[in-house]
Amino acid sequence: MVNNSSNIENKNSKATLVILAAGIGSRFGGGIKQLEPVGPGGEIIMDYSIYDAIEAGFNKVVFVIRKDLEEDFRDIIGNRISKIIEVDYAYQEIDSIPTKYQELHEGRKKPWGTGQAILVCKDIVNEPFLVINADDYYGRSAYKSAYEYLTKKKTKDSVMDKEVLEIAMVSFVLRNTLSEFGAVTRGICQVDENDYLTSIVETSNIEKLGKNAIVRMDDGDELIDIDSAVSMNMWCLFPEIFPMLEEGFNEFLSNLKAEGLEEGYLKGEYLLPTVMGDLLKDGQLTIKVLESKDKWFGVTYKEDKEAVIKGISKLINKGFY
Repeated sequence: MVNNSSNIENKNSKATLVILAAGIGSRFGGGIKQLEPVGPGGEIIMDYSIYDAIEAGFNKVVFVIRKDLEEDFRDIIGNRISKIIEVDYAYQEIDSIPTKYQELHEGRKKPWGTGQAILVCKDIVNEPFLVINADDYYGRSAYKSAYEYLTKKKTKDSVMDKEVLEIAMVSFVLRNTLSEFGAVTRGICQVDENDYLTSIVETSNIEKLGKNAIVRMDDGDELIDIDSAVSMNMWCLFPEIFPMLEEGFNEFLSNLKAEGLEEGYLKGEYLLPTVMGDLLKDGQLTIKVLESKDKWFGVTYKEDKEAVIKGISKLINKGFY
């Protein structure tokens, strides 16, 4: 087990870690990448994420899961983690949508994306919070930067004579997030001289090619700066974001209904990078970029697991865990 004893007491400044885990699969066991052991004691990536968050000062964890996963999820990680930090659960379901759109979920196989996942937390998260993916290892410095931002930052700033919500995103260097075994999708970010996000574009089919990165496209490959800032779905948010997400989700569902497209009903997703990009473009918020130089680990492909195990082992040997 990871040793969580060194810094588990509550801090004066409260902040919650929200872990998006509703997409981990309908059954636990072999083949579910988020639950693959990567540590010497059978630890999974979430163990290290929670440990780093506690060390940084976070004092509550909210797992966003599906109700059909709850019993197994509690057995595998939830009950164990609840012994060292406050734990709560939010449930992301296909039918967790306004009544007037209920017919849209008929035939759908999965929930509506990461934007919806945050919305289901609105009744249990009343403090600053950090959002992460269940299957991503982000590195300790990312949590420290996030905690400091969330507990010291005022949520409103004056921009062009009006108050807008400021949030933050922890960015990573593209080269530190690529897989050796295939293409990945990343939110490519443009950042101004004051470290504020100016745009974010969800980009698919990014591959490592020697010391470079390329985007595979039907009409030819495009070279991309391997040192680009990218979003890995690590967001520093405040409860003020919930009304914005709720309004956007209603608009998203309304557009699906108006278009009457079955493909949208079955596969359309309300995704955080796109949502945040739209809110930024509309001037409803500003996004501070907190850059992390840490190496990101994730099991995008089955072959990635060995690299994650080796990476965690190196960190253990250096005394991080």
